[in-house]
Amino acid sequence: MKLAVLIPCYNEGLTIEKVVTDFKRELPDAYIYVYDNNSSDDTSALAKKAGAIVRKEPRQGKGFVVRQMFFDIDADYYIMVDGDDTYPAEAVHSLVQPLIDGEADMTIGDRLSNGTYAQENKRAFHGFGNDLVRNSINFLYNGHVNDVMTGYRGFNAAFVKSFPVMSNGFQIETEFTIHALDKRFKLVELPIDYRDRPEGSFSKLNTFSDGFKVLMTILRMVQESRPILFYGVLSLIFAVLGVGIGLPVIVEFAKTHFITKLPSAVLATGLIIIALLLLITGIILNAATKTDKKNYELNLYRVFSEINKNKKNN
Repeated sequence: MKLAVLIPCYNEGLTIEKVVTDFKRELPDAYIYVYDNNSSDDTSALAKKAGAIVRKEPRQGKGFVVRQMFFDIDADYYIMVDGDDTYPAEAVHSLVQPLIDGEADMTIGDRLSNGTYAQENKRAFHGFGNDLVRNSINFLYNGHVNDVMTGYRGFNAAFVKSFPVMSNGFQIETEFTIHALDKRFKLVELPIDYRDRPEGSFSKLNTFSDGFKVLMTILRMVQESRPILFYGVLSLIFAVLGVGIGLPVIVEFAKTHFITKLPSAVLATGLIIIALLLLITGIILNAATKTDKKNYELNLYRVFSEINKNKKNN
């Protein structure tokens, strides 16, 4: 059994040596990979000194790093963790075991349930942003995930080798969760302790710009995976506007058999036409999405078959 620990890093010289050392202690047989994303400090040297396999990723952004990691590294099970020493290495066993037992395709280190994240993380709007993203995803995808933005996760090989990385930055965490819910992967959440960054270490996450990107990622993935919902809501909005503007025109025509509010009539007609076009677009894309999901399932069968074949050969 090959277990890989994946640590994407950008300027984590203050903490990376401890993170690598902690995971080597907990998982002495695991392969620990540190991908340096253009750090200007000594992250790479310290990671290598601690015994990690260090590689470079020149394209800036966590999504690019994850994409390259998934391309490069073959393993039976994967643990992904940030290099900022906010996640406890000793919790890794509880994240790995459900994967080995076949109970989960992705495990989630839940920072929020036991209150340690709220206690340690005092940055403004982070809690509000987490709640907004979590509630939106759970509502749209009928999920029950507590922590959709955690950076501490476990994956089996089937999840990793069938996951299409589309995001470039921190939106990748949201993408993991939505993909797992939409594609019906098995999820197991496990409460973990969270500790804030040590003094002198700074988060690379910008609350507002990255938060906006996360929301745009949610909208994009809803459009792609739930087109009938996405375009149906837009169609309803335009239809309501069209009826609201056109209703006085209809009432006037019913009473006088004349239309004096010609601009309103034209605008209302245009809005209703747009509503119908959006609805038709949603119906067509919904059919295409169903076909795409069928193709994904067939590809997933091939991935599972190849993984099982490799296990037998080894």
